[in-house]
Amino acid sequence: MRVDIISIFPEYFAPLDVSLVGKARERGILEIRLHQLRDWTRDVHKTVDDTPYGGGPGMVMKPEIWGEAIDAVISEGRSALGVPAGAPRMIVPTPSGRPFTQETAIEYADEPWLLFTPARYEGIDSRVAAEYGSRLRVDEVSIGDYVLAGGEAAVLVIVEAVGRLLPGVLGNARSVADDSFAPGPMANLLEGPVYTKPPVWRGHEVPEILLSGHHGKIARWRRDQALRRTLEKRPELVDRLDPAGLDKDDRKILAEFGTACGVSFRARPHDVAN
Repeated sequence: MRVDIISIFPEYFAPLDVSLVGKARERGILEIRLHQLRDWTRDVHKTVDDTPYGGGPGMVMKPEIWGEAIDAVISEGRSALGVPAGAPRMIVPTPSGRPFTQETAIEYADEPWLLFTPARYEGIDSRVAAEYGSRLRVDEVSIGDYVLAGGEAAVLVIVEAVGRLLPGVLGNARSVADDSFAPGPMANLLEGPVYTKPPVWRGHEVPEILLSGHHGKIARWRRDQALRRTLEKRPELVDRLDPAGLDKDDRKILAEFGTACGVSFRARPHDVAN
Protein backbone atom coordinates (compact mmCIF):
# COMPACT_ATOMS: atom_id res chain seq x y z
CA MET A 1 0.00 0.00 0.00
CA ARG A 2 1.10 3.55 -0.72
CA VAL A 3 0.06 6.35 1.63
CA ASP A 4 0.55 10.04 0.83
CA ILE A 5 0.01 12.67 3.53
CA ILE A 6 -0.10 16.41 2.78
CA SER A 7 0.25 18.60 5.87
CA ILE A 8 1.74 21.82 7.17
CA PHE A 9 3.24 19.70 9.96
CA PRO A 10 4.83 16.65 8.28
CA GLU A 11 7.07 16.25 11.33
CA TYR A 12 3.94 15.30 13.27
CA PHE A 13 4.14 11.86 11.67
CA ALA A 14 7.41 10.73 13.25
CA PRO A 15 5.50 7.96 15.15
CA LEU A 16 4.96 6.22 11.81
CA ASP A 17 8.65 5.26 11.93
CA VAL A 18 8.20 3.05 14.99
CA SER A 19 6.38 -0.09 16.10
CA LEU A 20 4.37 -2.20 13.64
CA VAL A 21 3.89 0.57 11.08
CA GLY A 22 7.59 1.40 11.13
CA LYS A 23 8.49 -2.26 10.58
CA ALA A 24 5.95 -2.49 7.75
CA ARG A 25 7.66 0.49 6.10
CA GLU A 26 11.10 -1.10 6.50
CA ARG A 27 9.88 -4.32 4.90
CA GLY A 28 8.23 -2.55 1.99
CA ILE A 29 4.69 -3.57 2.92
CA LEU A 30 3.67 0.04 3.48
CA GLU A 31 5.11 3.08 1.69
CA ILE A 32 4.38 6.41 3.38
CA ARG A 33 5.29 9.71 1.71
CA LEU A 34 5.01 13.03 3.55
CA HIS A 35 4.48 16.34 1.75
CA GLN A 36 4.78 19.88 3.10
CA LEU A 37 1.72 21.83 1.94
CA ARG A 38 3.62 25.13 2.13
CA ASP A 39 5.86 23.94 -0.72
CA TRP A 40 3.03 24.91 -3.06
CA THR A 41 2.60 28.45 -1.75
CA ARG A 42 3.88 31.40 -3.81
CA ASP A 43 4.24 34.24 -1.33
CA VAL A 44 7.15 35.02 0.93
CA HIS A 45 5.15 34.17 4.05
CA LYS A 46 4.04 30.77 2.65
CA THR A 47 0.43 31.56 3.51
CA VAL A 48 -2.01 28.65 3.40
CA ASP A 49 -5.14 30.27 4.88
CA ASP A 50 -7.40 33.30 4.63
CA THR A 51 -10.47 34.79 6.31
CA PRO A 52 -13.80 33.02 5.74
CA TYR A 53 -16.41 34.42 3.38
CA GLY A 54 -19.49 35.46 5.34
CA GLY A 55 -17.42 36.40 8.37
CA GLY A 56 -16.89 34.50 11.56
CA PRO A 57 -13.93 33.43 13.68
CA GLY A 58 -10.90 31.50 12.51
CA MET A 59 -9.25 31.02 9.15
CA VAL A 60 -9.95 28.70 6.22
CA MET A 61 -7.29 26.85 4.22
CA LYS A 62 -7.02 28.13 0.65
CA PRO A 63 -8.30 25.93 -2.20
CA GLU A 64 -5.71 26.84 -4.84
CA ILE A 65 -2.79 25.67 -2.68
CA TRP A 66 -4.46 22.41 -1.79
CA GLY A 67 -5.43 21.89 -5.43
CA GLU A 68 -1.86 22.29 -6.67
CA ALA A 69 -0.52 20.05 -3.91
CA ILE A 70 -3.05 17.28 -4.53
CA ASP A 71 -2.53 17.42 -8.32
CA ALA A 72 1.24 17.18 -7.90
CA VAL A 73 1.08 14.29 -5.43
CA ILE A 74 -1.33 12.33 -7.62
CA SER A 75 0.79 12.93 -10.72
CA GLU A 76 3.95 11.77 -8.95
CA GLY A 77 2.17 8.77 -7.48
CA ARG A 78 0.80 7.64 -10.82
CA SER A 79 4.27 7.82 -12.32
CA ALA A 80 5.85 5.91 -9.42
CA LEU A 81 3.17 3.22 -9.40
CA GLY A 82 3.13 2.91 -13.18
CA VAL A 83 -0.64 3.40 -13.38
CA PRO A 84 -1.34 6.48 -15.53
CA ALA A 85 -5.09 6.14 -15.03
CA GLY A 86 -4.88 5.18 -11.35
CA ALA A 87 -6.10 7.39 -8.55
CA PRO A 88 -5.83 7.28 -4.77
CA ARG A 89 -8.70 7.18 -2.34
CA MET A 90 -8.65 10.61 -0.72
CA ILE A 91 -9.41 10.81 3.00
CA VAL A 92 -10.26 14.13 4.64
CA PRO A 93 -10.33 13.98 8.46
CA THR A 94 -13.08 16.21 9.82
CA PRO A 95 -15.42 16.16 12.85
CA SER A 96 -18.34 16.37 10.41
CA GLY A 97 -17.33 13.20 8.55
CA ARG A 98 -18.72 9.69 8.80
CA PRO A 99 -17.45 7.72 11.80
CA PHE A 100 -14.25 5.76 11.29
CA THR A 101 -14.78 2.19 12.49
CA GLN A 102 -13.03 -1.17 12.29
CA GLU A 103 -15.22 -1.88 9.27
CA THR A 104 -13.84 1.26 7.61
CA ALA A 105 -10.28 0.20 8.44
CA ILE A 106 -10.87 -3.18 6.80
CA GLU A 107 -12.31 -1.42 3.75
CA TYR A 108 -9.28 0.88 3.47
CA ALA A 109 -6.86 -2.02 3.89
CA ASP A 110 -8.00 -3.29 0.49
CA GLU A 111 -6.99 -0.04 -1.22
CA PRO A 112 -3.59 0.15 -2.96
CA TRP A 113 -3.25 3.90 -2.48
CA LEU A 114 -4.56 6.34 0.14
CA LEU A 115 -4.13 10.12 0.16
CA PHE A 116 -4.70 12.03 3.41
CA THR A 117 -5.39 15.77 3.57
CA PRO A 118 -5.43 16.77 7.25
CA ALA A 119 -6.56 20.36 7.79
CA ARG A 120 -5.85 23.02 10.38
CA TYR A 121 -7.78 26.13 11.47
CA GLU A 122 -11.45 25.99 10.43
CA GLY A 123 -10.76 23.39 7.75
CA ILE A 124 -10.19 23.32 3.99
CA ASP A 125 -12.30 25.38 1.59
CA SER A 126 -15.26 23.08 0.79
CA ARG A 127 -14.71 23.40 -2.93
CA VAL A 128 -11.65 21.17 -2.67
CA ALA A 129 -13.66 18.12 -1.61
CA ALA A 130 -16.28 18.95 -4.25
CA GLU A 131 -13.65 19.27 -6.99
CA TYR A 132 -11.89 16.01 -6.24
CA GLY A 133 -15.10 14.20 -5.42
CA SER A 134 -15.91 14.37 -9.12
CA ARG A 135 -12.66 12.59 -9.98
CA LEU A 136 -11.71 10.45 -7.00
CA ARG A 137 -13.32 8.56 -4.17
CA VAL A 138 -13.28 11.22 -1.43
CA ASP A 139 -14.18 10.26 2.14
CA GLU A 140 -14.74 12.79 4.90
CA VAL A 141 -14.06 10.79 8.06
CA SER A 142 -14.30 11.48 11.80
CA ILE A 143 -12.49 9.51 14.52
CA GLY A 144 -14.87 10.77 17.22
CA ASP A 145 -17.29 13.39 18.40
CA TYR A 146 -14.73 15.95 19.50
CA VAL A 147 -12.55 18.61 17.90
CA LEU A 148 -8.76 18.50 17.58
CA ALA A 149 -6.31 21.29 16.77
CA GLY A 150 -5.74 19.62 13.42
CA GLY A 151 -6.36 16.47 11.43
CA GLU A 152 -2.86 15.02 11.81
CA ALA A 153 -3.71 13.03 14.95
CA ALA A 154 -6.68 11.51 13.13
CA VAL A 155 -4.43 10.46 10.26
CA LEU A 156 -2.08 8.72 12.71
CA VAL A 157 -5.04 6.80 14.13
CA ILE A 158 -6.35 5.77 10.73
CA VAL A 159 -2.96 4.76 9.29
CA GLU A 160 -2.18 2.58 12.31
CA ALA A 161 -5.63 0.96 12.29
CA VAL A 162 -5.33 0.23 8.56
CA GLY A 163 -1.63 -0.63 8.51
CA ARG A 164 -1.88 -3.41 11.08
CA LEU A 165 -4.45 -5.14 8.86
CA LEU A 166 -2.12 -5.44 5.87
CA PRO A 167 -0.90 -8.98 5.18
CA GLY A 168 2.43 -9.66 6.82
CA VAL A 169 2.32 -6.79 9.34
CA LEU A 170 1.17 -8.72 12.41
CA GLY A 171 3.26 -11.61 13.65
CA ASN A 172 0.10 -13.69 14.10
CA ALA A 173 -2.61 -13.03 11.53
CA ARG A 174 -5.20 -14.58 13.90
CA SER A 175 -4.85 -11.52 16.12
CA VAL A 176 -6.99 -9.55 13.67
CA ALA A 177 -9.82 -12.07 13.95
CA ASP A 178 -9.88 -11.64 17.73
CA ASP A 179 -9.98 -7.82 17.65
CA SER A 180 -12.81 -5.85 19.17
CA PHE A 181 -15.32 -5.06 16.39
CA ALA A 182 -13.76 -7.66 14.05
CA PRO A 183 -16.21 -9.27 11.60
CA GLY A 184 -17.38 -12.81 12.28
CA PRO A 185 -19.14 -14.52 15.20
CA MET A 186 -17.91 -11.86 17.64
CA ALA A 187 -18.82 -8.92 15.38
CA ASN A 188 -19.73 -5.75 17.28
CA LEU A 189 -18.53 -7.17 20.58
CA LEU A 190 -15.66 -5.75 22.61
CA GLU A 191 -12.75 -8.08 23.22
CA GLY A 192 -12.87 -9.74 26.64
CA PRO A 193 -10.20 -9.64 29.38
CA VAL A 194 -6.77 -11.15 28.64
CA TYR A 195 -4.14 -12.71 30.92
CA THR A 196 -0.56 -14.02 30.85
CA LYS A 197 1.97 -15.50 33.29
CA PRO A 198 2.23 -15.70 36.28
CA PRO A 199 -1.01 -17.50 37.20
CA VAL A 200 -1.27 -15.48 40.43
CA TRP A 201 -0.20 -11.83 40.73
CA ARG A 202 -0.70 -9.82 43.93
CA GLY A 203 -3.46 -12.16 44.94
CA HIS A 204 -5.28 -11.95 41.59
CA GLU A 205 -5.67 -15.33 39.92
CA VAL A 206 -6.05 -16.10 36.24
CA PRO A 207 -9.53 -17.61 35.63
CA GLU A 208 -9.23 -21.36 36.05
CA ILE A 209 -10.91 -22.09 32.73
CA LEU A 210 -7.97 -20.52 30.86
CA LEU A 211 -5.58 -23.01 32.50
CA SER A 212 -7.75 -26.03 31.66
CA GLY A 213 -6.50 -26.65 28.12
CA HIS A 214 -10.13 -27.27 27.03
CA HIS A 215 -10.29 -25.18 23.86
CA GLY A 216 -14.05 -25.46 23.43
CA LYS A 217 -14.80 -24.26 26.95
CA ILE A 218 -12.19 -21.49 26.66
CA ALA A 219 -13.80 -20.24 23.44
CA ARG A 220 -17.21 -20.25 25.15
CA TRP A 221 -15.82 -18.35 28.15
CA ARG A 222 -14.23 -15.74 25.92
CA ARG A 223 -17.43 -15.20 24.01
CA ASP A 224 -19.40 -14.86 27.24
CA GLN A 225 -16.89 -12.37 28.61
CA ALA A 226 -16.95 -10.35 25.39
CA LEU A 227 -20.72 -10.12 25.52
CA ARG A 228 -20.75 -9.17 29.20
CA ARG A 229 -18.06 -6.51 28.73
CA THR A 230 -19.99 -5.05 25.78
CA LEU A 231 -23.19 -4.91 27.80
CA GLU A 232 -21.39 -3.22 30.68
CA LYS A 233 -19.20 -0.75 28.80
CA ARG A 234 -20.83 -0.17 25.39
CA PRO A 235 -24.46 -1.32 25.66
CA GLU A 236 -25.44 0.59 22.51
CA LEU A 237 -23.40 -1.91 20.46
CA VAL A 238 -25.81 -4.70 21.36
CA ASP A 239 -28.34 -3.17 18.98
CA ARG A 240 -25.98 -4.10 16.13
CA LEU A 241 -25.86 -7.80 16.98
CA ASP A 242 -27.50 -10.17 14.51
CA PRO A 243 -30.18 -12.11 16.44
CA ALA A 244 -29.63 -15.07 14.10
CA GLY A 245 -26.06 -15.32 15.35
CA LEU A 246 -27.00 -15.55 19.03
CA ASP A 247 -27.04 -18.96 20.71
CA LYS A 248 -28.83 -20.01 23.91
CA ASP A 249 -25.89 -18.99 26.11
CA ASP A 250 -25.82 -15.53 24.53
CA ARG A 251 -29.55 -15.16 25.08
CA LYS A 252 -29.17 -16.15 28.72
CA ILE A 253 -26.58 -13.42 29.28
CA LEU A 254 -28.74 -10.88 27.47
CA ALA A 255 -31.68 -11.89 29.65
CA GLU A 256 -29.57 -11.26 32.75
CA PHE A 257 -29.19 -7.69 31.60
CA GLY A 258 -32.91 -7.33 30.92
CA THR A 259 -32.54 -7.89 27.17
CA ALA A 260 -34.68 -10.10 24.98
CA CYS A 261 -33.37 -11.34 21.65
CA GLY A 262 -34.59 -9.18 18.81
CA VAL A 263 -35.65 -6.34 21.13
CA SER A 264 -33.68 -3.10 21.00
CA PHE A 265 -31.47 -2.71 24.06
CA ARG A 266 -31.21 0.60 25.89
CA ALA A 267 -29.26 0.46 29.14
CA ARG A 268 -30.54 2.19 32.23
CA PRO A 269 -28.07 3.22 34.94
CA HIS A 270 -29.02 0.36 37.24
CA ASP A 271 -28.67 -2.16 34.38
CA VAL A 272 -24.96 -1.40 34.08
CA ALA A 273 -24.44 -1.00 37.84
CA ASN A 274 -25.85 -4.47 38.43
